[in-house]
Amino acid sequence: MAKRVYLFNEGSKDDRQLLGGKGANLCEMTNLGLPVPFGFIVTTPTCNDFFDQGKNLPDGLMDECRNALKIVEDKMGAQFGNPDNPLLFSVRSGAPISMPGMMNTILNLGLNDEIAEGMAKKTNNPRFAYDSYRRFIQMFADVVLEVDNDKFEEALDSYKESKGYKFDVDMQADDWKALVKTYKTLVDFPTDPFVQLELAIKAVFESWFTPRAGVYREMNRIPDTLGTAVNIQSMVFGNFGDDSGSGVCFTRNPSNGDNIFYGEFLTNAAGEDVVAGTRTPEPIENMKTTMPQMYEELYAIQDKLEKHYRDMQDMEFTIQESRLYILQTRSGKRTGRAAVKTAVDMVAEGLIDEKEALMRVEPGHIDAFLHPMIDPNATRDVIAKGLPASPGGATGHIVYSADEAVEVAETGKSVILVRRETTPEDIHGMKVAAGILTELGGMTSHAAVVARGMGVCAITGCDEIKLDYAAGTMKAGGKTYKRGDVITLDGSTGEVMEGDIPKVEASGSEDFQTLLGWADKYRRLKIRANAETPEDAGKARELGAEGIGLCRTEHMFFDSSRIDVIRSMILSETKEERQTHLDKLFEFQKEDMKALFKTMEGFEVTIRLLDPPLHEFLPHNDDEISALSGRIGMSADKIKEQVTSLHEFNPMLGFRGCRLAVVYPEITRMQAQAIITAAIELQEEGLNVIPEIMIPLVVTVREIRMIAKNIDESIKEVLQKKGVSITYRIGTMIETPRASLTAHRIAPEVEFMSFGTNDLTQMTFGFSRDDIGKFLPDYLGHKILDVDPFVSVDPYGVGRLVKMTIEDSSQKKAGLKFGICGEHGGDPHSIQFFHDAGLNYVSCSPFRVPVARVAAAQANLRSTN
Repeated sequence: MAKRVYLFNEGSKDDRQLLGGKGANLCEMTNLGLPVPFGFIVTTPTCNDFFDQGKNLPDGLMDECRNALKIVEDKMGAQFGNPDNPLLFSVRSGAPISMPGMMNTILNLGLNDEIAEGMAKKTNNPRFAYDSYRRFIQMFADVVLEVDNDKFEEALDSYKESKGYKFDVDMQADDWKALVKTYKTLVDFPTDPFVQLELAIKAVFESWFTPRAGVYREMNRIPDTLGTAVNIQSMVFGNFGDDSGSGVCFTRNPSNGDNIFYGEFLTNAAGEDVVAGTRTPEPIENMKTTMPQMYEELYAIQDKLEKHYRDMQDMEFTIQESRLYILQTRSGKRTGRAAVKTAVDMVAEGLIDEKEALMRVEPGHIDAFLHPMIDPNATRDVIAKGLPASPGGATGHIVYSADEAVEVAETGKSVILVRRETTPEDIHGMKVAAGILTELGGMTSHAAVVARGMGVCAITGCDEIKLDYAAGTMKAGGKTYKRGDVITLDGSTGEVMEGDIPKVEASGSEDFQTLLGWADKYRRLKIRANAETPEDAGKARELGAEGIGLCRTEHMFFDSSRIDVIRSMILSETKEERQTHLDKLFEFQKEDMKALFKTMEGFEVTIRLLDPPLHEFLPHNDDEISALSGRIGMSADKIKEQVTSLHEFNPMLGFRGCRLAVVYPEITRMQAQAIITAAIELQEEGLNVIPEIMIPLVVTVREIRMIAKNIDESIKEVLQKKGVSITYRIGTMIETPRASLTAHRIAPEVEFMSFGTNDLTQMTFGFSRDDIGKFLPDYLGHKILDVDPFVSVDPYGVGRLVKMTIEDSSQKKAGLKFGICGEHGGDPHSIQFFHDAGLNYVSCSPFRVPVARVAAAQANLRSTN
């Protein structure tokens, strides 16, 4: 039988999969000789066994726990369940991948009436003993017995009101003792410490599948199969008196990455007081004055841990009667800017190399350099100021609950989630919020840590606002704000402002450019952009794009000065009439191509021939048809007749893509000649232009042969007329399963293939991208699908078609280039797949280019390690 219980001196940091991240680090710190309260760990495989056995603990597990308890008792010099010398435990979760606040914790486990009385005598501190006891009853009832926590809060508030107390610290020993009696009337509470332990272990395992944990895993793509460990650790107490306290600290600033010891603490407070945000803590540097020796010890330990792990650490500590204990350490959650700065700085400091620095930065962190910030020159109507917990600027409509945030966000409105403090139960609302504002809490509160991890603007500890949930109002700056009112947050300064404040694009940094330079050094995939306008192409090139992977020519015709020309072309009744309008479109197309080629000079520009169904260009209601009739001189009835004739029941599979080129070869002729004429004119100016013409939505090689011949003949006509030569390429989009299955026949006819994974996914799954939202949540909830296949490429179905296409085509034509221009081109998980599959490039929207550069480098490093 596999070992299921490990003492803290039996593991190491390399045992994350077995012991969870928290447990592995507790073992590592114990091995380093740091002051860690001793304990033991129940392994992650045991969690899976628990669920496999119908939520029952495996036989013999509690016997293993009892054996471990005896060793812990000897180490700590106290006994679990002994009133004369009591040993209490914290029982915490700990997954292989950090999930802060997403699962359950029980503190002070092992208390009952007799032991609480014994602890009061032993410590000569009855106030502390009964405060600890009431905390335990409340937490155990909430987490293990699922009793509504509000009952206990209401009982506490009612008692304080009856005594005229304002704060918890006003409560004395007899007050806590009286409250314990009240609490025990609210819950059927087990008094046997060993029963408490068994129930607590079960509760932690069960918390693996709480809704908030599920949402967090879905957001971060953490497999359900990992399971959580259970960490049973001897309790130490920060609420013992003024020579005690608790805190959270980081070895560097998690908001901006500055190499400065950073954190917060509370005197005479338990650890949950700091994390929960129910009191606003003090900056860690204040410990230099209030607890100078403790500060020196803590500083030395944080320095040692960062150098040992070679990464920024997030630590929890407790001081009990002037003795320091480290309760946990983990790699600290950080903002995008902090992640980049920390990675670059650590290379300069010799802690890590460039490759490791690249792997430390999540591609999503790059967004921090690309999102809007508050315009520094804008007029600000500041109504309150709190702590700048997570940087950036955000504007939205006020909502006061997580459920309301989801409801309003689904209407398309941006929301600011305003709460007294957030809890893990709010994760679904925090996920959709543009910004988060809390009245209480510090820089390491739940709201701050989660917002930074998600890259969401947040302000915490804003005690200048006063919330009334029942009335649905927030008072700030002498005014009252209701649900739906618009406010702006500046997460970099902590300022809360009335109204929508102007924003500017986020600026880069020297560290940002350094990291992108390393990404370019270590990646194999080329990165192109999807763009049609010189502005988008210019932004893409500025952000590092190496060409255009998809220019959707139809986007060039929707301009108000051009739309009637293409409408007239579509409505033409004769080929001659159609050609007249195509001649006008030729000039538009040529000038657009010149601008695009000029911006991307020296790089390939892939232009997709006209793709959407023609009816998309035409008006559909009577007023629009009547107006068009007046502008182009065609009767409204004639226009209606044409609109009706072009109507399709399933446009996605209808008269579009290369089918247009087959039925209307003159359209393709116009586009090909406009593209090549633009290229020639720029070549004559001395520019290096590389046009690639892409045929969309093919299903058979015969389409390719027919259309490619038309393209070649049209281009040769221009070249002969001008007496010049120019290099161009003809390729195709692979968007249909049949194109993939017959790629070996298509390959000899083209020079490149680009996967249009949007349509390839639709046709492979039989899912409409526009309608999948009606059933996708259920598919994800029931684990029928792991992720939205339109966000990350499906490796088993769509991915298999991609690999088959590459393998079959490469055998038929050496040197064929492969790319991808669907939305998946900017998704880091998909980029890993495309790298492994052997593509030459990915193409994505301009603002995803830096993300793709980093993801491509990481993909290459993973494949070569």
